[in-house]
Amino acid sequence: MTHGANAAGLRPLHDGWTLRAVPGSGDPGAGVPEEVAGAVLPATVPGCVHTDLLAAGRIPDPYLDDNETRLAWIGHTDWIYETTFAADPAGDDRVDLVCAGLDTVATVTLNDVELGRTANMHRGYRFDARPALRAGDNTLRVRFDSAYRYALARRDELGERPNSYPEPFNLIRKMACNFGWDWGPTLVTAGIWQGIGLHTWRVARLAHVRPLTTVEAGAGRVEVHVGIERADRGAGPLTVRATVAGATAQATVDAGRDTAVLTLTVADPELWWPHGYGEPTRYPLEVTLHAADGDPLDAWQRRIGFRTVRLDTTADAHGSAFTLVVNDVPVFVRGVNWIPDDVFPTRVTRERYAQRLAQARDANVNLIRVWGGGRYESDDFYDLTDSLGLLVEQDFLFACAAYPEEEPFATEVAAEAREQVTRLASHPSLVMWVGNNENIWGWHDWDWREPLGDRSWGAGFYFDLLPAVVAELDPTRPYWPGSPWSGDHDRHPNDPAHGSTHIWDVWNTDDYVRYREYVPRFVAEFGYQAPPAYATLRRALRDDPLAPDSPGMRHHQKAADGDAKLRRGLDAHLPTPRDFDDWHYLTQVNQARAIALGVEHFRSHRPVCMGTIVWQLNDCWPVTSWSAVDGDGRRKPLWYALRRAYADRLLTVQPRDGVPALVAVNDGGRRWTARVTVSRVGLDGEPRAKAVVELDVAAYATATVPLPADLAQPGDPRRELLVCASGDLRAWWFFAPDREIAYPPAAYDTTVEPVDGGLRLTVTARTVLRDLTVLADRLDPAAVVDDALVTLLPGESVSFTVRTSRPVDPAALAARPVLRCVNDLTAGTV
Repeated sequence: MTHGANAAGLRPLHDGWTLRAVPGSGDPGAGVPEEVAGAVLPATVPGCVHTDLLAAGRIPDPYLDDNETRLAWIGHTDWIYETTFAADPAGDDRVDLVCAGLDTVATVTLNDVELGRTANMHRGYRFDARPALRAGDNTLRVRFDSAYRYALARRDELGERPNSYPEPFNLIRKMACNFGWDWGPTLVTAGIWQGIGLHTWRVARLAHVRPLTTVEAGAGRVEVHVGIERADRGAGPLTVRATVAGATAQATVDAGRDTAVLTLTVADPELWWPHGYGEPTRYPLEVTLHAADGDPLDAWQRRIGFRTVRLDTTADAHGSAFTLVVNDVPVFVRGVNWIPDDVFPTRVTRERYAQRLAQARDANVNLIRVWGGGRYESDDFYDLTDSLGLLVEQDFLFACAAYPEEEPFATEVAAEAREQVTRLASHPSLVMWVGNNENIWGWHDWDWREPLGDRSWGAGFYFDLLPAVVAELDPTRPYWPGSPWSGDHDRHPNDPAHGSTHIWDVWNTDDYVRYREYVPRFVAEFGYQAPPAYATLRRALRDDPLAPDSPGMRHHQKAADGDAKLRRGLDAHLPTPRDFDDWHYLTQVNQARAIALGVEHFRSHRPVCMGTIVWQLNDCWPVTSWSAVDGDGRRKPLWYALRRAYADRLLTVQPRDGVPALVAVNDGGRRWTARVTVSRVGLDGEPRAKAVVELDVAAYATATVPLPADLAQPGDPRRELLVCASGDLRAWWFFAPDREIAYPPAAYDTTVEPVDGGLRLTVTARTVLRDLTVLADRLDPAAVVDDALVTLLPGESVSFTVRTSRPVDPAALAARPVLRCVNDLTAGTV
């Protein structure tokens, strides 16, 4: 836990904390309950009020059933955290209280002496504690005033600002989604959410270290910008040294100065490459600070990577490009959006980050977009993205609202931006800064202008302040004012022919085949909903029976008209569900189909389109949402579809001029030659027409192969399909939606045999089987299956490996509702 550079001599103060509600605070209509009022409870630091109350047994789990609604009083209440620690201040050493993160409106006192006040969750604070510190016991108290009261006071001072939800999240520098979102609960918390401690130091310390890394003509160059804080500004000279990959530099910082720049050159370093393009090689960089006599004072270490990144926005015949170029290689972004993985961030450990980011990488993702309504993620997050080769697009924290630019926000936003840009500059995975999420679009299209009048809405941040901060502190990376943003005030901000685009008409109003009407340059958001895994629902909800509209299911659907939109999607494509089990499976299938169709379509239009960022990878609690991995960390069928659609080599059938064509997408660095067998077959598996196609696709390119009429035109669209096969790759094209296809009742044979770590289920089709999936979490909540959404022709087989540590009934594994396919809804099936 540091604030600034590495802090030798830092003493964490994480023990012995208590929590209590401030008497008389809170919402008069729903005050502090008796079991909490007057109680002094043990507290965990880092942590927050909700997790402390939960650990003390004073509140129910806010993620279960509708418990969230009964806990609104917490966000309207003032809270006090307090601890006592022993100290023995001596000599002339400086002693600072370092607060890496306080959420949010805090007053910090030491021995009843006020050290400072804060109103920004997204930055750290350092207070001079020496005048208030005494020998023996010391009392440290942090009072958190209600975030609601603070935000509403700013509204009264500065005027209302439109936003997407009836909560004042845009009037306080706090994680916006803490106030609820269309996938998240409203659980407004408070607390010491990052480390806190005493930093004792003498002479000088490293206030910050900001390495800027570039590559030119094969040589790696590191400019190490160092900021120094002195105990006595008039004291003598200091020495700063830096070392990386055998290169060393040193600078003398004379009395009265507090900055230095050291330049190191590394000949022919191994480059840092994104996942799928090479190894994410990193080198340890060490910076040390020494007194005039050579005595070491402070040190900083970080692993850095040598790579270049730029954003190509060249005008062309299709509009203007939006292409991320890494090490001079144009990268097709195969991305996912990231939201906070828990409403309460301290519960997200390094291990949990590693699991979630590995799930992204294993789905062939190469970029994570950190969305602007959450937080700047932890050092663990960026260290892991560095090591995994996952690119990061980082939003500044503004989302779906108009934001005031007046004080106190202007100063806070500038300080927050400077701190976070400096903190993250060393990470090679970070490749783009983005000014906000949807706010420019909102100002343009969401009826904000009349209620705003002449009041500020954030434009000064996105077009002036933030680009200036990035240009000054991190000129090695591109900055883009918003997501979406077309690159020009004279164009619509969400113009798909320019810049980045969000596509939400598909989910909100249109069938998902509408994705094919877009050929955007870069899609930074698009998504489709489905419920979480069955085991996740059963853990979170007491509904008996579960139903799409049962009370818990309704409460864990936060999207406006979400259930009606799910129903609209089913009605357009799939058979009518007979019960909840059908509905649950089919909505998950429809989500996977929608996103796979969109991704494959967009990838087929490379290089016009050069990126897709699916909304969203993860969830922060158990909820029906757009995620591929649910709130309990379970992979939904979408995850498996994404893994296929984001593979380095993709075969896909796409409509071209009204008829299907074969498209081969090669995102690998080697030429791809292959023989593809294309067959038009009946549902009985019998061929109606066949051809062999020879593929020769250059690296990082696509090839489109028109199909002869006897393949492209079905004799009976309800009873025929196309299959394109090359080795393990397959692409399917059904000539009609499932609800119109004359599927035979599903028929198959199964065998189950033990394997190391679980079971192998082999299914042999006697009829066509569409989107065969094993929902093994219904038998063991911890079970993991290696594949899903497999389509078989009669006579074909597939084996699923089910990892499970508990005994599982083989008969149950091979039957409904565990083993499912779309055509098991046909009358007369098993």
